[in-house]
Amino acid sequence: MKQETELLRILERVRGGDLSVEEAMERLKDAAGSQAVADLGFAQLDLERSRRIGFPEVVFGEGKTAEQIASIVLKLREHSDRVLVTRVSADKAAAVKRTIPDLTYHETARAITWHKQPIACEHDGYVAVVCAGTSDLPVAEEAALTVECMGSRVERIYDVGVAGIHRLFRKLDLIRGAHAVVVAAGMEGALASVVGGLVSAPVIAVPTSIGYGASLGGIAALLAMLNACAPGITVVNIDNGFGAGYAAAMINRNLSNASKGKG
Repeated sequence: MKQETELLRILERVRGGDLSVEEAMERLKDAAGSQAVADLGFAQLDLERSRRIGFPEVVFGEGKTAEQIASIVLKLREHSDRVLVTRVSADKAAAVKRTIPDLTYHETARAITWHKQPIACEHDGYVAVVCAGTSDLPVAEEAALTVECMGSRVERIYDVGVAGIHRLFRKLDLIRGAHAVVVAAGMEGALASVVGGLVSAPVIAVPTSIGYGASLGGIAALLAMLNACAPGITVVNIDNGFGAGYAAAMINRNLSNASKGKG
């Protein structure tokens, strides 16, 4: 009833001249899409997210059982050409794959993906994912995999932390060519500030939980990145490679679309 009332209100505004046909079409899509939810009992899946924001709902696997993940994936892929599940242990992924064999598990990124067909590079430009040390790789790879799932190219620049800063300078031209830069670093988190002072692209900093006792599980790196004096740095939560990769992919997609006049 609520949806019918909203539809009637939109049509009345068109008839009264308060709303253009084009605006009405968008609002009708929103009104219809508001009901596009798959109720699995333990989960309410948003089936219209791709239409609204350009990418389907992503599944956070941590805390979910293998059976729950499998049920969610099976339903999502009825409505999408790709599925991404983050934070999945190897044991849990193996259990999910016994139900759905054609999934791919990315061990370092701790993520599961499924694609109806191989994902081509859909957008011009690229995202640089910069990683301070090998211990930060799981977070960096989660970011890189997210960017790739969203149709953008990734350039990986790994193990270039500030303890050997000359390693970073060898890759500086590649980093500077990116539309967006993700920087994953633990310990004192200094790499984000260094990169932020060297590039013109937005930098998305990811503090990782890597480090000795006083790093406080990533809080030291988080505070350092939040207090960075270099401009153009945005900080996501500790170990949130997915969030950083998602934001970077959106930046690259929008710049690509703008360059093609797509708006």
